[in-house]
Amino acid sequence: MTKAIEKVVIVGGGTAGWMTALSLAKYANISPLNITLVQAQDIETIGVGEATIPNFVEFNRNLGIHEAELLRQTNATFKLGIQFQDWKEKNHSFFHPFSDYGLNINNVDFHHYVLSALHHGLDVKLSDFCLSTQLANKEKFYIANELQNPLEDFGYAYHFDAGLYATLLKRNATAQGVAHKIATIEDVKCRVDGFIDHLVAQNGEMISGDLFIDCSGFRGELIEKVLETGYERWDHWLLCDKAVAVHSESECSLKPFTKSTAKANGWQWSIPLQNRMGNGYLYASQWESDQDAQAQLLASLTGSALTTPRVIPFTPGRRKQIWNKNCFAVGLSTGFIEPLESTSISLIQSAIAKLLSFFPDSSFDDALINHVNRLHNLEVERVRDFIILHYKLSQRTDSEFWRHCQTMSIPTSLEDKIALFKASSSIEQRECESFEMASWLSMYFGFDVKPKRFDPRANLMPLDALKHNLGMIKSHINQTCNQAPSHDQFVSSFLSNRKA
Repeated sequence: MTKAIEKVVIVGGGTAGWMTALSLAKYANISPLNITLVQAQDIETIGVGEATIPNFVEFNRNLGIHEAELLRQTNATFKLGIQFQDWKEKNHSFFHPFSDYGLNINNVDFHHYVLSALHHGLDVKLSDFCLSTQLANKEKFYIANELQNPLEDFGYAYHFDAGLYATLLKRNATAQGVAHKIATIEDVKCRVDGFIDHLVAQNGEMISGDLFIDCSGFRGELIEKVLETGYERWDHWLLCDKAVAVHSESECSLKPFTKSTAKANGWQWSIPLQNRMGNGYLYASQWESDQDAQAQLLASLTGSALTTPRVIPFTPGRRKQIWNKNCFAVGLSTGFIEPLESTSISLIQSAIAKLLSFFPDSSFDDALINHVNRLHNLEVERVRDFIILHYKLSQRTDSEFWRHCQTMSIPTSLEDKIALFKASSSIEQRECESFEMASWLSMYFGFDVKPKRFDPRANLMPLDALKHNLGMIKSHINQTCNQAPSHDQFVSSFLSNRKA
């Protein structure tokens, strides 16, 4: 007869480790667990990105972390989306918001009416009909107490200090009974069936468990070094394989968005926190040296550098399984997809959610393990495709890097989605999609992909009625945007008026 899991051992701290620990502590309220997090003293966390997507807001609420507390403890700011500069071509910009566009009319998706308007020669842009895009353009932000109009329904996320966030989670997790050990693991002992039995620390202590969570980062101390799970490389599609990161002085105003600027051999991020800027340059090392990448990043900073640039090598791809025997991987130990769309923390969340949804007993049933691995692999492949899309749609030809991106083969799954949009303006939502229709539309319209046709029902609306409806939507968005406070003002008011 099988028995319940009693002891869980998490290897590695940082964001992934402590997100997992606190989530398991919450889960243990209904299913008692003994949870231990083992963290080496001398291991530095990666922390290449400090930006999130909207599901992170609900994640923290579920953990009992108040929004004001999060902002105070992590120097966080709000995020409406991502501004893409120089991606289509130099001196061109577009915005990817956490929001839909306009409103569906007569069960026809709104973008078809925009395409109809363009077909009739009207001067319209899809971005005109998105409140969060217009708020971002004017560096404004607000959170509605209640929804007055469906046009005002938009999502938001945060920029934050990942190190401070891990400290906040650690404080909450240990208060709820998670044991924290500082120890260097020297050996891992497995049973005759290949399952992990216990860890051996440098001081000789044996740390046993029923379930082991690998949050050890790129190293994959358990999932790879011990269980040899295997790694699927994607560097033939995602050419960037190094990042250089540095903190700098804050800009004059807090922008409510992440900025991604395409460079000759990669792209640069800019993330505003309350007390500083997070900056980094992701690049393809076959075309750019570490020295040149560091020099380019430092030269582009708007304020003085506060830290020494760090170069971080990585291999794009994923672990072939995130669950192998009694080991479950979370975070960078599962693989790495560049942080172009701030998906790293989201993938941590989804991995934790899958673990809790299909939490095993001592039998570690293969049906659960296989199902979770299938769902995770699908999800990561969908994210991979969306990231590749940015490179494939670019029209830049100023470097060998960009010329290669335009001519390279891409996964069939992505090729089919692009072809479908070009043929009919349609977006196919597949199983385990992280990015919804509005996100794909942001890319297609941002890169000026022109479909052959649109839904013919959109043409049934008389031109005068089309002009009137589009004008009403745009007018309401502009009016709402004009009444909103600046992002700076909102953050200041939010922190002063709310108790953590």
